[in-house]
Amino acid sequence: MHRIATIARWKPVHNGHLPVLRALCEAADHAVIGMGSSNAYDLRNPFTLQETETMLRLALSGWDNYSLLPVPDLHDGPRWRAMVKEMMGDLDLFVTDNPYVYHLLRDDYRVERPVSLIPAQEQIRLNGTMVRLAMARGEDWQSLTPPAVADYILQQGLDLRFRREFGLQTLAQAASSAAHIIFTGE
Repeated sequence: MHRIATIARWKPVHNGHLPVLRALCEAADHAVIGMGSSNAYDLRNPFTLQETETMLRLALSGWDNYSLLPVPDLHDGPRWRAMVKEMMGDLDLFVTDNPYVYHLLRDDYRVERPVSLIPAQEQIRLNGTMVRLAMARGEDWQSLTPPAVADYILQQGLDLRFRREFGLQTLAQAASSAAHIIFTGE
């Protein structure tokens, strides 16, 4: 394939992302890696655009056939879709695990889930919420991220900033989600 693209929040870049990033770069002449929610700094997006870009570059060390593209939230699906089409241009494949993004872009691009590009033995069941929850609890989050990304987060004190700014909210949200499951069975 010539051009392949994805958009994710990457907050933080973790070990579940590595096989996806590698597969994107291996599958295409050029991979466009969208940094979603680039204009957000909040509980779900506790790292800045510059920090996210640095983490991605560290994770993509050794690859040079990619570009990073900030993709802001617009909170308007049709406008976001038009913006993404304009930003991404022609693609051979768009990769997403987000059902909403799939629904928005399926008429414009061939869309597949990341697992379609990754051999089963390389798939890692991990998401950013799990990493951020470990970080909020003061548990071992470093083993869930690439070593270079963990080093960067530690050197910049981003884990401490996250815990200070969003730790209690993260723990409260996890407790609320667990209570919802217990009481409703969902």
